[in-house]
Amino acid sequence: QVQLVESGGGLVRAGGSLRLSCAGSGRTTSNYGMGWFRQAPGKEREFVATIASTGTEKFYSDSVKGRFTISRDKALNTLYLHMNNLKPEDTAQYYCATSKFAGYSYFAGDYTVWGQGTQVTVYS
Repeated sequence: QVQLVESGGGLVRAGGSLRLSCAGSGRTTSNYGMGWFRQAPGKEREFVATIASTGTEKFYSDSVKGRFTISRDKALNTLYLHMNNLKPEDTAQYYCATSKFAGYSYFAGDYTVWGQGTQVTVYS
């Protein structure tokens, strides 16, 4: 069973940047699609970005497209989320997850393993 641990969250001014990391251990994640989701207080968990096992096929939510970039390093068994031009509405707990499929997916039900989350807070 793979375990996922997120890091890199923090407090940042609007317009700033952060890079989230998601380190996998216990088993390789390289054969599976992976994704980032987020949940703000009082709101449902929402999809942010996803990447296929190939590392080249990616898909983003409209709210982050053009500002966030998802990537993965298979050698390090690590997933990244580069976040630029952050906005207060990006404030949330961010979770990484591993899909049961090799392709990418924006459907939370396709993901079987989740990290514990890392908090991102953007102030204006």
